[in-house]
Amino acid sequence: MELKRVVVTGIGALTPVGNTVLAFWESLLAGRSGAAPITHFDPQNFRTRFACEVKQFDVADHLDRKEARRMDPFVHFAMVAAHEAVLDSGLLDDASLDKDRVGVIWGAGIGGLLTFEEEIGGFARREDGIPKFNPFFIPKMIIDISSGHISMRYGFRGLNFSTVSACASSTNAIIDSLNYIRLGKAVAIVTGGSEAAVTASGIGGFNAMKALSERNDSPETASRPFDLDRDGFVLGEGAGALILEEREHAIRRGARIYAEVVGGGMSADAHHMTAPHPEGLGARNVMLEALRDAGLQPSDIDYINVHGTSTPLGDIAETKAITEVFGEAAYQLNISSTKSMTGHLLGAAGAIEALACIKAVQEDTVPPTINHFTDDPEFNPKLNFTFGQPVKRQVRAALSNTFGFGGHNASIIVKKHDA
Repeated sequence: MELKRVVVTGIGALTPVGNTVLAFWESLLAGRSGAAPITHFDPQNFRTRFACEVKQFDVADHLDRKEARRMDPFVHFAMVAAHEAVLDSGLLDDASLDKDRVGVIWGAGIGGLLTFEEEIGGFARREDGIPKFNPFFIPKMIIDISSGHISMRYGFRGLNFSTVSACASSTNAIIDSLNYIRLGKAVAIVTGGSEAAVTASGIGGFNAMKALSERNDSPETASRPFDLDRDGFVLGEGAGALILEEREHAIRRGARIYAEVVGGGMSADAHHMTAPHPEGLGARNVMLEALRDAGLQPSDIDYINVHGTSTPLGDIAETKAITEVFGEAAYQLNISSTKSMTGHLLGAAGAIEALACIKAVQEDTVPPTINHFTDDPEFNPKLNFTFGQPVKRQVRAALSNTFGFGGHNASIIVKKHDA
């Protein structure tokens, strides 16, 4: 069976550094940090008091107030990013579009955390002990509800589900979308991911794990991947959305094509609940699988958007894997971690980082890794981490890595569309 080719025809973003794709991309190129003191709740008694929040966002500008009250913020973010992508794709302008063959696959690692926190907290405070919960408690909280709401908004009646693999969730959603279209199960799929975990329990839980940076005196420099003094990740929130479409379907309707999605890989570390394999075994395997699936050689990749969370162990394991997989070609690559600007969006990270790769391919520009102050001797000095400034270069193909708690690894490859 000949697999169908899959292209990107629409993109959308709601991030800590920009509420549209254009604003997001401009901020990445400007090296703008999205980290600032937390405003969603009073963090005074927490070890970490900052995060990468979405800014200047009022859901009432995008959704009916009554409708919005029935959604958790992670769904708000999903709806806004997906809407930008759907409009950008022009799918709704196609009078012949068969909505039975348009699907939604959406990723999230945690889902409706704020809803859970508020409902359980409210019950705990009831003196009479009588159970009383909002009737929308469960449908606001469950992870699959974003894909349901997106499909209902546009009447897309094709395959519909959500993926959960911690921080790899939205990359898994993109890979699933790629494969279902390849197999002819859909002509287009709205995919991506969203997360809204900047809450008291989100910050408190990650603090308890000692996973977050505690650089409260300088939030904007706290996310510093590959720096000697990195001390943990910065929690972020938001959403990224892509419209993946069968190539021939897109060409027939005259759609603008941003890039082609040519491969995806998945693997497990099978090592530890939260720590990566120290030699990057799972990271190595997932990149090799993505290359094999794409039919590409290591020398065909010009840019890697690394997982690069700014944790002491994770950054080292990933770079070991890159050196092993790419060999001498590793030294011709540009590598960068856009989490140095956006923070870590957990289940939505893969979606916004896929967008960064698509824009890099489209514009032949690599966004930088910011906040580098001190070299770490653990890293191979021959690797180019694109510190400080964006780089103009030919980007024929870009690879995006995302790795999640539980040892989940996912990588995708996008390349220039060959017309």
